Amino acid sequence: MNTSLEQHFEELEVQRTKLLERIYSLSTDQLNTHPPGKWSIAQVLSHIIASEQLSIRYINKKYLGIHESPNTGLREDIKLIVLIISQRLPFKFKAPNVVVEKTTAYQSAEELKQAWDKTRDDMKEMLKRFKEEDLKRKIYKHPIAGMLNIKQAVRFFGEHIIHHTPQITRLLSQK
Repeated sequence: MNTSLEQHFEELEVQRTKLLERIYSLSTDQLNTHPPGKWSIAQVLSHIIASEQLSIRYINKKYLGIHESPNTGLREDIKLIVLIISQRLPFKFKAPNVVVEKTTAYQSAEELKQAWDKTRDDMKEMLKRFKEEDLKRKIYKHPIAGMLNIKQAVRFFGEHIIHHTPQITRLLSQK
């Protein structure tokens, strides 16, 4: 795997491990309890997993024609900065319909972990395919930012977790 992709992936894994450690001792009821009109911890994590799964599927499909994709540049670098800022501010965003429709409702911490393990295994295998000359190619379509390269995509996956962590923290404090 490319060194920079491997580093980004390892950072994602550290995030995931820390998050799973926080919820692993929760009962099924605690994972699935939610304030009216809000998501439960299980729903938040299921959303993150579904988002990653759909992204991996999309990137794998786009990879088939990667050499036909143009390179990213300054414009995409700026989009990523704006995207990172938006994920770190306490704004709420409506999840894209396709993600909502494809989100599996995992009930237990073990089910969540198993699904996320599989998703991350798939991500790791996908990332192994990228060669140095592929890293700047537009390969990932973010619903708002548009086309980004693979390093930017992996960076977004981490920012997506950062975005949802305060939500999970609030739900944990209500237990």
